[in-house]
Amino acid sequence: MARASSAREVKGERQGRSPMEDRIIAAAVTLFAERGFDATAVQQIVDRAEVTKGALYHYFDSKDDLLYEIYRTLIGVQNADLDAIVARGLGAAETVRAILVDVVVTTVGRLSEAAVFFREAHKLDDKRMAAFRADRRRYHASFRAVIADGQAGGEFSSAVPAETVVQIAMGVVNQLPVWYRPDGAKTPEQLGTEIADFVLAALRI
Repeated sequence: MARASSAREVKGERQGRSPMEDRIIAAAVTLFAERGFDATAVQQIVDRAEVTKGALYHYFDSKDDLLYEIYRTLIGVQNADLDAIVARGLGAAETVRAILVDVVVTTVGRLSEAAVFFREAHKLDDKRMAAFRADRRRYHASFRAVIADGQAGGEFSSAVPAETVVQIAMGVVNQLPVWYRPDGAKTPEQLGTEIADFVLAALRI
């Protein structure tokens, strides 16, 4: 019988986590941040989460599974949010703005998880790396389609390919765990709006 996280991974479903899973994930995030992925033992995660090793292995196959789950939850929320924004049928500029504000807010909302994942993602095994890349491609493709439609409709300049615009915008977002501080001068919403303003100004040149 497949473990809970493995079933989610194979099927690509968005399912809620149990309180015990949340405790295990939180312990893993803390330890991966403090010690690094390689230097963290499963037993240390079990001890920090105050669960049994059997409980951990009920939900997660391995440390790789834990590392991927840290990301899967975030990208799952972001893909669902992007789909919902696109479904509103707004203009291209309003849609791009809403997408960028959302991706900044959701990334900042899980800043520790994002920081740990992007620092340690290269440690994933081939199966989970492929799943990570598929999740990311889906998000980029949906975002790229919005920009391409705006270019095709004349709302945006076509001087820069839509793919390049997405790579630049997401490159900025992916750096948030490096420099953003929750106690800083700007809220996530303010920062997301400023990033959106910058991207939209470039698209209208």
